[in-house]
Amino acid sequence: MIKQLLRTGIVAVTVFGGLTACTSLRVTSDVNRAAGPIQCHTFAWAGQFKGDSPMRNGIANPVNEARLRGAITAHLSTVGVQLATNGSADCLVGYGIGARTSIEGAYPVGWGWGWGGGPGWGWRHGPYGYWGWDEPMIYHEGIVAVDLYVASSKQPLWHASVNQSLQGATGPDAEQKIDRAVTALFSKYPH
Repeated sequence: MIKQLLRTGIVAVTVFGGLTACTSLRVTSDVNRAAGPIQCHTFAWAGQFKGDSPMRNGIANPVNEARLRGAITAHLSTVGVQLATNGSADCLVGYGIGARTSIEGAYPVGWGWGWGGGPGWGWRHGPYGYWGWDEPMIYHEGIVAVDLYVASSKQPLWHASVNQSLQGATGPDAEQKIDRAVTALFSKYPH
């Protein structure tokens, strides 16, 4: 009975830890301390997606842009920054959605003993794979970013980006990914 409870507890911790690892997003944030403390009470948008880029229909489609603007507006209001209605804003907000393909690998990955009895690089086949030259790993990296500027001087105040891919995301999937990304970004908002 105790072994079964212990085994169940270990499985539960492993599953919970695995789920937590899958849901965390890596955020990078930077603050321009030379600009002084952030004094934003109102904001305006610094711009919007433009052009006929092929990304416009996939990653940065206008519906996802509206979702991103809505999520940013909601999070800014929680820190006391409201959308300017009279055209005069303290701060400007920029944003971006992007993706790139990254390639890693194609380098030696292990050290083993060869048939001659001495150390060296080579192929070692066994129950857990082989040592030798690794195949390149190709993956898609997505980024959602928010930038905050002083409206009068255009001086940057804050930048944050998160590793969240929106490539091909639409509907509820896109809404969920955008909300998670913006929530993660604003966890680094300087107060």
